[in-house]
Parts: sequence; C-alpha cells; structure tokens
Amino acid sequence: MSYKKLLFLLALFVVQFIFAQDMKEGFTYLETGKYAQAETFFNSILKEYPDNKTARLCYGRAIGLNGKAPEANELFTNLLADYPNDFEVKLNYGESLLWNNNFTDAKVYYNSLVTEDPKSFAALLGFANTLSNLKEYEDALVMVNKALDVSPGNPNAMVSKKYIYLGYAYQNQQAQNYDKAEALLTKNLELYGDDKDTLLNLANLYLIWNKLDSAKTMYNRLAEQPEHKIIALNGLALVEHLNGKEKKALSISTEAFNSLNENTDKNITKQTTERYAQALIWNKKFKGAKNVIDTLITDNPNKNWVLALRATLNIYKSNFKKSLTDYNQILVNDSTSFDGNLGKANVLKALGYTDEAYTSAENTLKFYDQQKDATNFINQLNNSFAPTLESKASHTFDNGDNKAFAFNNNVIFPLSTKFALLGNYNYRTTNNTITNNSATSNNLSLGLSYKFIPSITFKGTAGMTSAKAETEDYTQLLTDLSFNIKSFKLQTLDIGYKRQIESFNADLLDRELVQNNYYANYNLGTNFNLGWFTQLMHTSQNDGNNRNLLFTSLYYNLLPKPSVKVGFNYQYITFKDQLPTVYFSPEKFNAYEVFVNLIKDEATAKPKEWFYNATAAFGYQYIEDDPKITAYRIQGAFGYKFSERSLLNVYGTRSNIASATASGFTFTEIGLRFKWQFMKKAVFKK
Repeated sequence: MSYKKLLFLLALFVVQFIFAQDMKEGFTYLETGKYAQAETFFNSILKEYPDNKTARLCYGRAIGLNGKAPEANELFTNLLADYPNDFEVKLNYGESLLWNNNFTDAKVYYNSLVTEDPKSFAALLGFANTLSNLKEYEDALVMVNKALDVSPGNPNAMVSKKYIYLGYAYQNQQAQNYDKAEALLTKNLELYGDDKDTLLNLANLYLIWNKLDSAKTMYNRLAEQPEHKIIALNGLALVEHLNGKEKKALSISTEAFNSLNENTDKNITKQTTERYAQALIWNKKFKGAKNVIDTLITDNPNKNWVLALRATLNIYKSNFKKSLTDYNQILVNDSTSFDGNLGKANVLKALGYTDEAYTSAENTLKFYDQQKDATNFINQLNNSFAPTLESKASHTFDNGDNKAFAFNNNVIFPLSTKFALLGNYNYRTTNNTITNNSATSNNLSLGLSYKFIPSITFKGTAGMTSAKAETEDYTQLLTDLSFNIKSFKLQTLDIGYKRQIESFNADLLDRELVQNNYYANYNLGTNFNLGWFTQLMHTSQNDGNNRNLLFTSLYYNLLPKPSVKVGFNYQYITFKDQLPTVYFSPEKFNAYEVFVNLIKDEATAKPKEWFYNATAAFGYQYIEDDPKITAYRIQGAFGYKFSERSLLNVYGTRSNIASATASGFTFTEIGLRFKWQFMKKAVFKK
C-alpha cells in the first residue's frame, strides 16, 4: 500500500471517528427515549451532512418513535432505495411498517428478512411482534423463542413474550376456551413471577369463568405487592359484590378509597373512586353515592366513566329515563362505548322497549366481538321469548275428607316481542270419602298476550270447562282478561276479569257454581327495601251471592341474596248471603298474620344449581263475631335447574286460614312442577 493511500485512509478514519463522537449526544437521546431532542439533534446534523447514512437512520428512528410514523416510513423507503442491500436499513424499514400499523405488509417483509438472516435477533423479534399484532400468537411464540435462542434472556424479547402470552390468553378467553387461557397465563406466572399484568388477567378470567375463589386468590397475591395493593383491593371489592357480600365489598372499597393521596397515579385514583361509588350503590347508600358522583361530575364534566356511574345509580333507583339520558350522552361522546351500548340495552329492556334493547346489545357486539356480557344479555332475551311449557301435578286434601288430584299445563308461544299465543289445559278429579261424591273437570283455554305500549300489556284467554258430577254433566264458558300497567316508577297495577267454575270439591262442582271475579292488584316498591301489595276483588256468583275481598301486605326486604322478607298481611272478606252448609260465606271475616319469606329465586339460579323458597306465617282469624282462632300457613318449594331451558321442583302448602279453601277447612297441597323451554330460542329470532 502506498504512503499516500495509507494517509488517505487514516484521515478518513479520523474524520469518521470525530463525526461519530459528534453524534454520540444524539445516540444518547435515542437510547434514553428523548425522541424530540434526538429529532432536533439529527435534523441539525443532516443540514450539514444531508447524505450521511447514519444520521438519516437515526433521524428516521427519532421521528418514527416521536409519533411521525408516515414521515419515518417515507424516509426509510428512500434510504432503502439508496442502500438496497444494507440489512440495517432493511430492519429499520420493517420497523417503520410496524409504527404505521401496516402489519400485513410487515409480515411479508419480516418473513423475507428472517429468510435472509435466520440468526438476526432484530428480524426475529420484529417478526414476532408483527405476528402478535396480527393475533397469530402461536407463530409469534415460535419467533420470539428463536429470538431468545439468539440472545438468551434479552429483556426486550422477554417483554414481547409476556405480552404474546397475555394476548394469546385473552384470545382464548374471548372464545370461551377458559382452560387454555388459564394454562397460558399460568405459564406467564412461571416465567415472570407474580407479574401484575398476568395476575390481573388471571383474576379477570376467573371472574368471567365464575371461579370467584380463584379470582380472590389472584387479587390477594397482588395485594402482597405494596405498590399494587389499591388495585388489588378494587378487585377484591368486586369479588365480594359478585358473592353477594355487599357490606364487605364496601368495607374493602372504603379502605382502598381512603388510601388515595395526591401522589397516587391518576388512573388508579379514577378506578378506585369509581369502585367506591359502585360499592355505595350496591349497598343502596344512594345519598353517599350521589355526593361522590356529583363531585366527579363537577371535576370531570361529560366524562363517560362518570356519566356511566350516574346512570348506574339511577338504574338502582329505578330512574330509568334519567339513566337512558346519560347512556345516550355517552354514545354521543363515543359511539363504540361498551358501557354506553350495553347499559342502554339494559335500560331499554327495563322500560319495555325490547326491540330497541336487542338493537343496542347487537351494536355492542359489533365493537366487542363475542363479549360475554352482551352475548348473555341477548341469550337471556332470546330465552325469555322462547316457547315454554309449564306442567304441574298436585294432590290436595283437607280435614273435611275432600281429596283431589289435578294436572295443569300452560303454554306460552311468543311470535314477536309484543305478541304471544297462550294455551292452558287443566284436569281435576275430586271426591269426598264420607259422602262418596266425586266429580271431574276438564278446562281448555286459548288466548293471547299483546303489549300495546311498553307500559301496558293485555292478556286474554277464553275457553270451556267440561264437568262430570254426581247429578249432572255440564259445560261452561271460561274467561280471563287483564291489563298489566306500569305507568309510574316502582308501581304496577293489574286490572282484570276472570270467569271460573268453583271446583275445590265434588259438592261444589256438582252445584255448577259460576264465579265472575273483577279484580285490581296494586304493587308498590321503594328504594329503601319496603314494599306494599294490595288486592281488591268483587265476585258475583250465579247463585245470586256476592263476595268482596281485600288483601293487603306490607313487607320489608332484610337481605337480597338469598332474599329474606318479613311482613304483615291483612285479609277481609264479606259475603252478601251466608250459606255455611254449602260453602264458606261469612258476613265478615278478618285475618291478620306476620310472615317470613326465604327465597333463592329460580330466575337467578344458574344451570345445575338448586333453588328454593319457604314461607312461614302465623296470626289470628276472626269469623263473624266468634272468638279469634289461631291461623298458620306454611309454604315451600325446592327444585333444581338442569339448564337454562329446564327445571323441576316439588312444592307444598299447609294452612288453616279459612279463606284458603271454599269451605274453610284445614287444607294441604303437595305437587310437582316442571318447566321446559321446548325451543332453543325465540321463533322470530334467526
């Protein structure tokens, strides 16, 4: 090598070294995430050295990482044209595709880079991140593991692997492959210890899976990390709520809320305040919840999460129209809002706008594919409009030696959300072991139900009864017409007319006693657990007698799950004519009782779960001016829900309250009830 050439190379090396030293400050900006400073720094370098490859690369990375993805992609496209075989340029071009969310093109490009250099860590990791963004998690795991083979324990690759596992688990969770999701998240815990994100994802999976004890375990593990304890407490409060332990939920949420200070992360403060307001609502501490929400509204006007809280409060207070206003505003702010769409669906359902509720729930699934809450909401609506058969078989007897067996079938066949066909068949045979009188009756009725407007529903059936008794056989018309009216908040009024044949025992069936009942039922609920039910009925009979009846019940809900009610009942009956040898018909009858009622409702029972109800009542009854008589009533039912479509229960009643029977004797009934949704869903839903 000549002296001049050696001198030239030495000079070139010195220049490059000095130039690299000059750019060291810019490299530091990139490495420490100060992308704005890096952008300014390398922009000034390029003004003096516009063709310098390193400066162009670094400037492209600076602007790309500083939110200018399209400009970065254009810059690397130009660099690639100038240096088509430079692998470093190719890697940066590939990364620019990721910045622009162009994952489809990135997949093709990274595949070529990995083919060109199977041992390139940057290419393998870029390919893994691309596949992860495309939700091709199995292939992403293969690529990230190859990257870790090249650079064992690399922190960037380990972070990518964690989020690939999280994404893969969430994908399986959405597809309701809960076992697979659990296995993936458990693997993450093995790799990363008690990682916050993994623990939270596992807890959420268990909540959706209804494994509440497992969710509680995950939150307790997270609570052992002091920096994440508030987040864990928020989760534990939710678990207690789902377990029906509202007071405990509020206690935990209050602890979390009181732990907030000015140094707490804003997102955690928001989440904790939201949970605290929810816990107050769950416990029906509406005044306290309103105070919290009013403060939030002042500080965060028109924020969706605050509007959703106020909407929830109004749902619990049955102010559904106010709640609907908030959900509509949420959707104005963000048409894709999950809370807005599904919350609106629930409110519309409560207001009786069923078709609109369907639409709102289906909108939720447009934005949140297969989301479980929205799917369950639609399934529940479908089930509520699916054709249903309810059958009962019962045996009754009293201390007047009357016995009866009855079989009853009811069919409801909805043809739309407003219109349903109704059918009923009842067979009853009764006899008296002393007089040897016996009789049978067959009742058949058909009818319809129609919702005129969301607050008014009409039900009407008409049919015939055919009776065979000791002295004669006959047929009679049966009718049952009623209007259900929900015009006011927490209030329901039923008014109706029912024509029936008194069929309690053989003697009464033999008399062909037709009853025309005109009635009104009024039910009032409150937001403070008090309820009131009243029934008024006037009955005119074809034997010329008339009856007037008043029944009223005041009750208080002590517990929500299972429901425990205590209350007081009063009943008054008067007949125009007294025919004591024929049927119970006093001039005046008064009954007072206190009762306790325990219910685990079949409607809220899950498939493969037991349900039950039990009522015990005690009081006094007064017939005419006779001395008071002790009155008691015991009722119960116990059943099993096989699936969302079928259930079976036994039931029984024993009472000595005179009005419980036509003749005023001690009365017992035992029976078996089967309810079957004989089609999978509503016939009008495809």
